[in-house]
Amino acid sequence: MKLMKAGITAAVATMLFMAPAAQAGETLDAVKARGFVQVGINGSLFGFGMPDDKGVWHGLDVDTARAVSAAVFGDPDKIKYIPLTAQTRFTALQSKEVDVLCRNATRTLSRDTELGLNFVTVNYYDGQGFLIPTKLGVKSAKELDGASVCVLPGTTTEQNVADYFRANNMKMKPVVIEENTELNQAFFSGRCDVLTSDASQLAGIRAVAPNPADYEILPQIISKEPLAPAVRHGDDQWRDIVDYSVLAMIAAEDMGITSANVDEMLKSTDPNVQRFLGVTPGNGKALGLDEKFAYNIVKMVGNYGEVFERNVGVNTKLQIKRGLNAQWKDGGLMYAPPFK
Repeated sequence: MKLMKAGITAAVATMLFMAPAAQAGETLDAVKARGFVQVGINGSLFGFGMPDDKGVWHGLDVDTARAVSAAVFGDPDKIKYIPLTAQTRFTALQSKEVDVLCRNATRTLSRDTELGLNFVTVNYYDGQGFLIPTKLGVKSAKELDGASVCVLPGTTTEQNVADYFRANNMKMKPVVIEENTELNQAFFSGRCDVLTSDASQLAGIRAVAPNPADYEILPQIISKEPLAPAVRHGDDQWRDIVDYSVLAMIAAEDMGITSANVDEMLKSTDPNVQRFLGVTPGNGKALGLDEKFAYNIVKMVGNYGEVFERNVGVNTKLQIKRGLNAQWKDGGLMYAPPFK
């Protein structure tokens, strides 16, 4: 009996360590057959998702999508970008119009459950703020009693601002407009006193204002907005691929691997680096990808720090400090699990 128990225990252990590689799921099969990833994107948010005057897409969310493409195809630009509004973004994902949503969307319980979505690792920790004309002379959000407020409908932003005014016994006059571009124009034309949204979005809007110096973001942050890519329920493999594409950029920065030194790092004797870059095989097979998927992401897109700094960092028009988006060892929240 003891021998039988020992044999069963050994067999279970063997099964655990010999788990099969991921089988291609419906989404990965469709993406490979099509030859590109269909990505839901903002389309008009400077620093996060917006084409330049030559039609080339740029932004932190864009680079997140490019990381997924690099992981799947070994090419960061096999992507079809589909601009979506706040109202159409989730239905487009549910209806399979897009494979992944990389569009400054906040993870919430109802979206995870009622909408049938899976959010992956956060690619930008944010919070809701207020953008005002400097000439308004307001220094605190608690001075906004009676203000007219431009806000997008059907968003966490709309609910948050209503809750904030109610909690502080203030009144507001909502100016609700569905399109980002029209909403911004309404604010700049003076139709409302205040524009409220995620602070990162406000920074992007201010950066493309006729005169950015005429506007300021108030210091109050009234919510937690963990922004993350989203996929549909029901395809765990595709969720893992998108998740570990984001995590690969975070882990690379943590390990000091950059787009400039990644080829040299292939020679590293560190077992963690060897596994991460695919020198020691296993991670790619587990995801159903090439063993060099993480190498391709870093080489072709960069680590998270590189992506952050070139799109929204202190040397860009947005001038955003890392803050919560710094690595865990620098006081931020960016943290990746082991790649093994």
